Amino acid sequence: MERLLIFAVVGLAAQLVDGALGMAYGVTSTTLLLSSGVAPAVASASVHLAECGTSLVSGLSHWRFGNVDWAVVSRIAVPGAVGGFLGATVLSNLSTEAAVPWMAFLLLLLGVYIVTRFIFSQPPVIKIGQRPGTPVLVPLGLFAGFVDATGGGGWGPVATPTLIAGGKLDPRKVIGSVSASEFAVTIATSLGFLFGLGTAGLDWRVVVGLLGGGVLAAPFAAWIVHKVSLPMLGALVGGIILITNSRTLMRANDAETPIVYVALGLIWGALIMAAGRKTRELREKEFQAQLPEDTVRVV
Repeated sequence: MERLLIFAVVGLAAQLVDGALGMAYGVTSTTLLLSSGVAPAVASASVHLAECGTSLVSGLSHWRFGNVDWAVVSRIAVPGAVGGFLGATVLSNLSTEAAVPWMAFLLLLLGVYIVTRFIFSQPPVIKIGQRPGTPVLVPLGLFAGFVDATGGGGWGPVATPTLIAGGKLDPRKVIGSVSASEFAVTIATSLGFLFGLGTAGLDWRVVVGLLGGGVLAAPFAAWIVHKVSLPMLGALVGGIILITNSRTLMRANDAETPIVYVALGLIWGALIMAAGRKTRELREKEFQAQLPEDTVRVV
């Protein structure tokens, strides 16, 4: 019962992050599961099994609000599912010793992306035109699906910014289409893990805990968005992911030293300060945008 509660807290925290940032459920939950001693393949399998429910609800919600471009979904979902199945098969056949540093490295890269995306990047310039073509969507789906399975997360962080940066599709349609496609990816990835691991290797307390915690957290995600700025959330969550997975990599290579932790702590503090400055800049821009056109602001 105690372990079930722990995994429910993990699912709750991951869903709060995902609901607030629009991504990183898999990255956050897998990082926390690895820290609690869950094997890499079991952690990724459990996360994807739990996501079968959350991604279905998310996809249906985006569809109801008209955020889904089904032409994009049809071209990216199938290769994403293939990539997810292949990634699950590869991870299922890796030894724990080999899988831990690989997954930690991927999660570390995704943590860097989260920090960059929400603290340092500028909003992309969107020039709406024709939708992304098959030559872009097929390899993107394969790569994002493979990373998502082997890294325990990454479908959203890989696919969403790539399509938004392309500038051919409304960001609202990008997010909705990627979310709708994720259901197929999670189903295929889960099947890959079930074929590779079987049900005997899974701890269903992890799956039930993640799913239950995610369901409980969903109503509070929107509230968090209004209370904490996205740059600050990115700094807090990204910092945790960076520190946790850096520790995993250091331990895997027998290179753990207190000095590195001090440096990581200083970096995290600097990220939080940068997020604070970014938040003030964004609020200042919002304030200026609300001023009447003939208002002269004295500095």
